[in-house]
Amino acid sequence: MAEALANIRNILADKPVKLIAVSKQASCKQMEEAFSLGVTEFGENRVQDALKKRVDLSPALVRSAHWHFIGHLQTNKVKQVVGNFDLIHSVDSLRLAREIAQQAESKGLVQKILLQVKVLPDPSKSGFTPESLKESLNEILCLNAISVEGLMTICPASPDPSIWRQCFKGLGELKIELENSHQIKLKELSMGMTDDWNEAIAYGATMIRIGRALFDRSA
Repeated sequence: MAEALANIRNILADKPVKLIAVSKQASCKQMEEAFSLGVTEFGENRVQDALKKRVDLSPALVRSAHWHFIGHLQTNKVKQVVGNFDLIHSVDSLRLAREIAQQAESKGLVQKILLQVKVLPDPSKSGFTPESLKESLNEILCLNAISVEGLMTICPASPDPSIWRQCFKGLGELKIELENSHQIKLKELSMGMTDDWNEAIAYGATMIRIGRALFDRSA
């Protein structure tokens, strides 16, 4: 892990990019090792698994970590997620945004979110299309108790880097268009995973989500 992490950090250098360690399949031991190497951003896609880990992890890690919810979020799980994660990356519908806002308001907090965009057609992925997000954004921005921090995308499963580049370029262009049309600042672009993160940072990613390259699943 130390070597893999050092290689990633060497490439990132002084770029304003945050590494999210995707720990959904990592053991607590692996997470503690990552924490000892300076990792404090962890991404989980199942709320029950994340909350269980926090019981088993060291108090120092739990206290210092920033937790990111990166999985598909069903509305019936929103109550558990709101307030337990610093940032929800995967808000993929107006209905989900409304539910998050309602739960956050009931808890007296402001929940930070990213809006998940399906830049390229992909039946296996959820998310706003660019067109549907343009139609829904005004209402989302008017919801109380949520803060839209930026956009997120997942590329279609493909070994073709040109597909990755098209996806990342499209999200960056959408970000600029929405900022200009709504007079807002979308400071985060969460894009890029183990196979394609190098391409993502070339197109303006501010967060990359890496699991497989960091955590050896056999450990």
